[in-house]
Amino acid sequence: MTRKLLLAAILMLSVSLGYSQTKEELEAQKAEKQAEADAAQAEADAIQAQIDALPGWRVGAFGVIGGSLSEFNNWYAQGAPNNASGSIGFTVNGFANLIEEKFFWRNALTTNLNWTKLDNKDISTDSEDFEPTTDVFNLSSLYGRNITAKLAVSGLMEYRTTLLNNFNDPGYLDVGVGATWTPVENLIVVIHPLNYNFVFADNDAVFESSLGAKIVADYTRSIGKVNFKTNLSMFQSYKTSDLSNWTWTNSFSYTFWKNIGVGFDFGLRNNKQEALNFALSQFDPMSGGATPTFDNVDNDLQTYYTVGLTYKF
Repeated sequence: MTRKLLLAAILMLSVSLGYSQTKEELEAQKAEKQAEADAAQAEADAIQAQIDALPGWRVGAFGVIGGSLSEFNNWYAQGAPNNASGSIGFTVNGFANLIEEKFFWRNALTTNLNWTKLDNKDISTDSEDFEPTTDVFNLSSLYGRNITAKLAVSGLMEYRTTLLNNFNDPGYLDVGVGATWTPVENLIVVIHPLNYNFVFADNDAVFESSLGAKIVADYTRSIGKVNFKTNLSMFQSYKTSDLSNWTWTNSFSYTFWKNIGVGFDFGLRNNKQEALNFALSQFDPMSGGATPTFDNVDNDLQTYYTVGLTYKF
């Protein structure tokens, strides 16, 4: 009996040692293959960098798709036990850039749209439809003639508005000239001291066009499976700071399978004209409070974010 136990223990130890050796061998093979893959990827990235440096068009796009749906029936622990809710949204960042030796023409599109639904089935006064909540649209076109490798004389046209609600009310069209600086690859800095900010809106008492300076900084890059874009657009009115505004948008995505991945978008905006217009729309003259003006309006920071699946076009 003791001999049988001893033989069984030796056999189990032998199997264990054999398995450990096999696992170590497999891990070594994996490390070797991974090193070969990393070297091949580095070579591919170097070749892609050479391709990107060639004159011609560069066209691309990536975006975020986020959504959720839920339905509750007789869920008494919450205030509305019978309800259906959902959220659907997407972001698209696209570009079409013509890069030549003596000039460039850069075009970009950014849009973020989102719809939300909250239907309380026990009442008939709320909406059963998906209502638009996030609504961002930005289109820009930048043309420049190179003075040096990193500096160019340029002209910019940028249009910003909403698509789902109040299209072109307000809408902003910046047209200006100045200089564009490209200190490093993928970073574009636009400084236009001569820029006119056209504002389109029904409420002429609040929204006003003016002359000012335009500053834009954009960094867009793809590194393997990672796509990243950040854009800051600022207008400083020469007439009054009440007519100035800025918007900062950011997009990040990571592709984990084919063209599908995960992504995160967020944006910040400061615009006193929009804040005053909203305050006036909510103001009740019978309340006895002070009428909102540029001097007393709460110009809170505007923000949004979207998280979800991404698809690289």
